[in-house]
Amino acid sequence: MAEATQIQNRRTSVDMIFDHLYGEIVSLALLPGNKISEAEIASRFGVSRQPVRDAFSRLEGMDLLLIRPQKATEVKRFSIREMNKSRFVRAAIEAEVLRRAAAQCDRADAKRLDDCLERQAEMVAKSDYKTFGALDYEFHKTLCEIAGVDFAFEVISSEKSKVDRLCLLGLAKEDRMPELLNDHREIAKHIKEGAPELAVKAGMDHLGRLDATIETISTHHADYFDP
Repeated sequence: MAEATQIQNRRTSVDMIFDHLYGEIVSLALLPGNKISEAEIASRFGVSRQPVRDAFSRLEGMDLLLIRPQKATEVKRFSIREMNKSRFVRAAIEAEVLRRAAAQCDRADAKRLDDCLERQAEMVAKSDYKTFGALDYEFHKTLCEIAGVDFAFEVISSEKSKVDRLCLLGLAKEDRMPELLNDHREIAKHIKEGAPELAVKAGMDHLGRLDATIETISTHHADYFDP
């Protein structure tokens, strides 16, 4: 019984540390290249180093930490190659989602899209880029559900999460929310009209917005990227 309790406590500690560090990394409280200490985290949470190592390992598996033997662990910098790979996979999946959504969208679905856009517009008016980012996920999840392939969102969200930090930097520093909202409106318009190829074109234009973000951030913060 005591052993089972210890295992449960360790899992709880790992989850707590993981959740905290994940939140700091994706919210940019910890920036790409920032070093984090296993000993310091263990001391902060009042635990041994093992739960910290386990949490670090999970974050490394999500491509958010770089763990190197005999060197400091650091928040993973952006990799242009990995971002291109992620965008390639996402574009292929989303194109099919948009085609199916345009073919199957009914009046109730159109209302769901309008509701998504209305909430996004509210966040644009408030300059709340963090909530806007969450609503961006909701919009793409809704498209998958309308398309009848809700499972596709698992792939999309996984690939999307790999560039979320960069997108958040873009939203925070460039005030690009109105532009992205307009993209979403264009996508929704073609979905509701039953125009699959126009919806796909709008979707690919939307994904292409990241090019400008990469260029801007890499120019001003080259240290956020792998050499």
